[in-house]
Amino acid sequence: MTADHLTVSREGSVAVLTIDRPEKRNAMTAGMWAALPGVLAPLADDPEVRALVVTGAGPSFCAGADISDLLGGEDPADPMADVRRHNLAAQAALRAFPKPSIAVIRGHCIGGGVEIAASCDLRFADPTSVFGVTPAKVGIVYPPSSTKALLDLVGPATTKYLLFSGELLDAAAALRTGLVDRLVDAADLDAEVQRFTDVLAARSGLTQRATKEVVAALTGGDDAEAVVAPWYRRTIADGELPEGVAAFAERRPPRFGWTG
Repeated sequence: MTADHLTVSREGSVAVLTIDRPEKRNAMTAGMWAALPGVLAPLADDPEVRALVVTGAGPSFCAGADISDLLGGEDPADPMADVRRHNLAAQAALRAFPKPSIAVIRGHCIGGGVEIAASCDLRFADPTSVFGVTPAKVGIVYPPSSTKALLDLVGPATTKYLLFSGELLDAAAALRTGLVDRLVDAADLDAEVQRFTDVLAARSGLTQRATKEVVAALTGGDDAEAVVAPWYRRTIADGELPEGVAAFAERRPPRFGWTG
């Protein structure tokens, strides 16, 4: 099954979702974000599927959201509104997937790639993987649900470090901070994922489903969208996002001027 650069295959009781846009390091377009919940829905309902693996085609997992979509929305005061809505719905669909999910990461896992990986239950990576959360490089306000998913994995200090700086973490640092659960030699990664998904398939699906729901309930928080909503529009009104996108396109350092 294929939908807008998202390919699904089956390996026994495991569904494999591949982000399949390798010429762009699997950057996610607005259409890909929008398609993701519909791709996941039949897998969630299929009793033969016991686990989900999410990976990327080629040498990268996902280099983030396609930057060409960031200023393309209909609302000039918040042109990211449409892509943000699709992005958040895609992350929510991954988090709500009723069976265990594993992000299998090689190469670039940046921005939206981290959002996808953090929305999975577990993250297995090889030493080529590199991670970054880069809204500060473009002038984007990171949404509360994405921030919370990162916070739950790496804690407040590392969340702030990543969001403040946009600096990259190598695989060893990602493992140390909790962004990655298993770091496996590149030659052994596929075999280890298969071994572990075989273990998952042999365990109680009821226990796994209940565990996901209990953990979600225990780590849930108040909806923070009302707090952050005004900031989405300020990225345009105050000029940060247009400057960030222009600098990215022109391959130059951004000249941010916001001071509060």
